[in-house]
Amino acid sequence: MTIPTRPADIYLRFLQLTEALRGLPSLPALDPLEERMLTIVARAGQDQQRLSVRDMMAKKELGAPATVHTRLTSMREKGWIMLSDTEDTRRKQIELTQAALLHFDKLSKCLVQATEPR
Repeated sequence: MTIPTRPADIYLRFLQLTEALRGLPSLPALDPLEERMLTIVARAGQDQQRLSVRDMMAKKELGAPATVHTRLTSMREKGWIMLSDTEDTRRKQIELTQAALLHFDKLSKCLVQATEPR
């Protein structure tokens, strides 16, 4: 059993373990912008903040509102996010699906496993 000696070793092992996850049947893959958007949704949920479609479309760093809206639609069709009603029927709140939460659980297990001796 080799114990990772450098932080880089742990990170590289984590990447190796996450690659194995990608080979398992689960949710359809996301493109890089969708992955970035998923992280934003996950962080908002972790911070107990409400994130609406309009809030996401207002984030200039993600690109044009139409691009963001297209990616949100794609992510919803792939099963990563869901849109929930709010008190204002014109606004939809973005939330992770149960499948997306399970994916994050698997990534977390990979991170823990990467720090353990082989």
